[in-house]
Amino acid sequence: MTYESFLEKKKIQILSTGFDIETEDLNQMLFDFQKDIVRWALKKGKACIFADCGSGKTPMQLEWANRVHEYTGGNVLILAPLAVAEQTKREGDKFGIPVNVCRSQADVKPGINITNYEMLPHFVTSEFIGVVLDESSVLKHFESKTRTQIIDNFAQTEYKLACTATPAPNDYMELGNHAEFVGVMTRTEMLAMYFVHDGGETAKWRLKGHAEDVFWKWLTTWAIVIQNPKDLEYDDVGYDLPELNLHEEVIWTGEEVILANTLTERRDARKDTLEERCQRAADIANMFDDQVLIWCDLNAESELLHKLIYDSVEVKGSDKPEHKSNAMIGFSKGEVKALVTKPSIAGFGMNWQNCCKMIFVGLSDSYEAYYQAIRRCWRFGQKNNVDVYVVVSDREGSVRENILRKENDAKKMTAEMVKYTKEILTEEIHNTSRVVSVYDANTIMKLPYWRELIA
Repeated sequence: MTYESFLEKKKIQILSTGFDIETEDLNQMLFDFQKDIVRWALKKGKACIFADCGSGKTPMQLEWANRVHEYTGGNVLILAPLAVAEQTKREGDKFGIPVNVCRSQADVKPGINITNYEMLPHFVTSEFIGVVLDESSVLKHFESKTRTQIIDNFAQTEYKLACTATPAPNDYMELGNHAEFVGVMTRTEMLAMYFVHDGGETAKWRLKGHAEDVFWKWLTTWAIVIQNPKDLEYDDVGYDLPELNLHEEVIWTGEEVILANTLTERRDARKDTLEERCQRAADIANMFDDQVLIWCDLNAESELLHKLIYDSVEVKGSDKPEHKSNAMIGFSKGEVKALVTKPSIAGFGMNWQNCCKMIFVGLSDSYEAYYQAIRRCWRFGQKNNVDVYVVVSDREGSVRENILRKENDAKKMTAEMVKYTKEILTEEIHNTSRVVSVYDANTIMKLPYWRELIA
């Protein structure tokens, strides 16, 4: 055996367990790249779609779920963030795919059913042939109860699909959790095989130097990574983002500026300028006749903003699910002029191309929350340039610098991810064929003697 053949045998083979479908049989309202991605995911049986905001993850996951139901006759469950369920149902109506919004197993109907992640304990997961995770970045936090519950409850589910925007490419834990969900490898196995600890910080990992190419090739056996159709050599007409205009509004304290570095210092800096920042944000919001989306992080900010901004609706974490859902859907329909809420509540999943003005009242250190919040409005399908106002105090300069550093790192790493996977994915998405292990029975089975005694 040559060394090359030895290495070839060592390659990890991810077997496809799905089924074939002709491209022309898929929903004709899908774009060509969406059809091919759905067809690829159906062949895989268990897969992830990492596609940027506005690229059509909802119609792709609906068509995938619809075809799984038609092929197997079983029911499919979609798990989604709060208020996204109703939005998905409306999208299903547009594509001619029935979707049943439900809150418990008793509400389930034959076909596609959708519920919020919080309602998962009210369902019998073994009753579903397939599951879809909408905004699957919920798996990001590897210690969370939700992550463990999802992976464990759907461990034996035959068809699985996870959909989210391009994951933070330097957050390998998120990729590991997705790999574990679809059943290709546990997070621990992935880290042991491809990564090493980055210095003394055991929570940070970096790819082994010799494993970089191998890792990305492995990733593309179960995940699609796409920011734009042209990444996979498709026509990108209609997938040009409008301009994003960032406006920084700095509240000057009039004192010698001492930048807030620790978490406590940052919280104090935000509290010390809370009234000034909220008033500046309200002045900006009130000068627009258009809809405005206002993001904040503190309850006191949310309460004051709601008082100062005309015709605003506030959505807090303590609100009842019905109020949250009604307010967010109302904003989608244009019935709510100004929505005041937090990225942790409404920063994932909602499509708000109807709005092109947003305001951040201060910033947290989470680049993901900042990016996802912006992408609620700045996404494919947005017809207007998007204006983003960031209202901060002069003491929050280190937070701004941290966000910018993370933004630059994310752009660089995402570009690397697409570069590594483009060639492999282009070939894989067009040429994936079902790979199965063929078993030919040629020996007559003989029952053990004690079975005869029992009989």
